[in-house]
Amino acid sequence: MARVRKPAVAGAFYEADRDRLVKQIEWAISHQLGPGQLTKQPRDGYKAVPIVIVPHAGYVYSGPIAAMSFAEIYRFHNPRTFILIGPNHYGIGASVAIYPEGAWETPLGALEVDSEVAKDLMSKVKYLEPDVYAFTQEHSLEVQLPFIQYIFGNNVKIVPIIIWRQTKEVARDLGNAIADIISSHEPGSIVYVASSDWNHYEPHEITTEKDMRAIDPVLRLDDDSFLDVIERYDVSACGYGAIATAIVAAKKLGVKNVVLLRHATSGDTSGYTLETVGYASIAFFL
Repeated sequence: MARVRKPAVAGAFYEADRDRLVKQIEWAISHQLGPGQLTKQPRDGYKAVPIVIVPHAGYVYSGPIAAMSFAEIYRFHNPRTFILIGPNHYGIGASVAIYPEGAWETPLGALEVDSEVAKDLMSKVKYLEPDVYAFTQEHSLEVQLPFIQYIFGNNVKIVPIIIWRQTKEVARDLGNAIADIISSHEPGSIVYVASSDWNHYEPHEITTEKDMRAIDPVLRLDDDSFLDVIERYDVSACGYGAIATAIVAAKKLGVKNVVLLRHATSGDTSGYTLETVGYASIAFFL
C-alpha cells in the first residue's frame, strides 16, 4: 500500500473542514490583495509561466498573496505535475530531502507524488535524499496543496522537496536539474513552485524595505546578488534556497521576464504592523 502523508497543519495554517477550507480559498482569491478571480486569459507577450515564488504562512495572513501565483499559472495552463521546494523549518531528516513516492492528503483529498519525476531528479542531483520522515511536521509545502487542488483538481501530481542546506551549490544543482526536466516535457505540463516567506518579525516599513531590496535581484535573475543581499542586509527569508533555485532554473530555461505579482506583509492582512512577515508572489515568464 502506498504511503500517505497526513496533514500536519490543517486546523492551524488553514481550515481543517473541507467546506470551510473551500470558502477560505475563495476568500483569498477574491481578497483585495488577491487576484480577484480566476481567468483563462494569458498575459500578452508571454507564452508560459514555468516557475513561481509563493508564500507559505497561515491563509489569513498570506493566502491572498499566494493565490496570485496560482491564478497566474491557471491563466496559461493546467500543469500535470508541480515540483514544490521549501525550507525545512525544523531541521529534521536529510539536508536536502525528497518525498519519493506515495501521496499527500489534505481536507480536499489526496495528491499523488510523481515518482517518475522524483526519480529523474534524484538521478541528476547528488544532494537529494529520499526521506519521508523529514516532511513530518513541515508546513511550507503542505499549505500550497489546497490551492493546487481547488484550482487544478486532484489529478495533478506533486514532487515535494525541502532543504535546510540552503547553499549556492545545492541551488545550482537543483535549479539546473529542474530546468532540464521542465524543458524535456510538454510546455506548461510541469511547474516549479518555490515556497518562501520573506523578512520576519520586524515593523512593516523595515520588512517592506528589506524585502524589496532582496526581490530586486530576483527580478533581474541575479542569484549571486540575491544571496549577497540576503546575507548583507540580514533579510530573514526562510526559503532563500528555494528562491535561488528558481533563479538558476529560470536562467537555464531562457526566462526573459520576471514579474512581482504582489508584495505585502502580515501587517497588510492583520492590521498589526509592529512585527510583520513579508510575502511575495513572483512569476517567471517564457
